[in-house]
Amino acid sequence: MSVKVQIDPERCQGHGRCYTLAPDLFGEDEEGYGTVPGGGVVPEGQERAARLAISNCPENAIIVLGEA
Repeated sequence: MSVKVQIDPERCQGHGRCYTLAPDLFGEDEEGYGTVPGGGVVPEGQERAARLAISNCPENAIIVLGEA
């Protein structure tokens, strides 16, 4: 199953939980806000880490764009 995610910049407050919990999937910009390198595609085997980051975002800023 392939999952694609993005971070809504209007919601993100820079708590950093995404890149702390799933550093292979999320990064941070120069101001500490979350980023999604690689176009947001979650590599196979990393879905659990993505879901952990999604469920721990206090602003619900991580959006699942699609699952295939």
